[in-house]
Amino acid sequence: MKARWLDVSARGKIRVTGEDRARLLHAMSTNHIQQLQPGEGCYAFFLSAQGRILADANIFCRPDHLLLDTEPEVRGKLFEHIDKYIIADDAYVQDVTDELRTIALDGPDAAALLEKLAAPVPPAPYANADWGSRLVARTDFTGPAGFFLMAPAAEGEALIRELEAAGASPATADEFRLTQIENGKPRYGEDLSERFLAQEANQPHALHFSKGCYLGQEIVERVRSRGQIHRVLMPLEIDTATPPPPKTKLQADGKDVAEITSSAFSPARGKVVALAYVRTDLARPGAAMTLGDARAVVKTPACESHSAV
Repeated sequence: MKARWLDVSARGKIRVTGEDRARLLHAMSTNHIQQLQPGEGCYAFFLSAQGRILADANIFCRPDHLLLDTEPEVRGKLFEHIDKYIIADDAYVQDVTDELRTIALDGPDAAALLEKLAAPVPPAPYANADWGSRLVARTDFTGPAGFFLMAPAAEGEALIRELEAAGASPATADEFRLTQIENGKPRYGEDLSERFLAQEANQPHALHFSKGCYLGQEIVERVRSRGQIHRVLMPLEIDTATPPPPKTKLQADGKDVAEITSSAFSPARGKVVALAYVRTDLARPGAAMTLGDARAVVKTPACESHSAV
């Protein structure tokens, strides 16, 4: 069975409760939180007032709370950012990372494996459902549809044993990261940071343009209406076996036209795959550039939810 698992329990988990929880997060993030119903979810950015990306998060709507899943590096920053804006709101924020064991499951047989275990298989992106004391959430952690399985910390080892007994194989963080890069899936701290504006990140499924006001919305709307960005995050293939380090520049017509944020050698493709911020006039599949003597080509992200701005 072609399914693999990775322990991603270090990812931050922030629970927001209270009657005003949806209104609060709606006013602080780039996606439409108030329309979410229990069992639904979305992906969103949290921006500064200048429109820069402070953090990204998967947001899962539960019957009595909203659960935010974010990168380990921004766990504390995102918690403090949300907590700072709770003034007269009936909303409470709690870091529950240590209470949960989170396992990422992906591969072409991931859904079939869950069915084999009599677990729910949420059909839509970011949809989530109870599995006894556990939660199954559909995510695009590596690019193609995969799942997060969240269990009470004490049940984590039992969950892993069940997955392996059903046919899932353990994988390394580097193997998962390679799949992310192959599929054009950015990671905060490498490909996303406070350097970048929301639209530069090229994650249109994180943005909702008719939800009303939110922190950083003025800049997002200005970019949308005027098209004032000069770079876009895109996947590349580079005809070399040596992954270039972050901040490496690529050229076209003797000028710097792209800057790499992450890269890895792909055995399946026999070349390096990378994510890079590409000058907007070249941010299209098939556009060519060079890295020294090596040819580089802009590719189409594998996820349908990703497309060039």
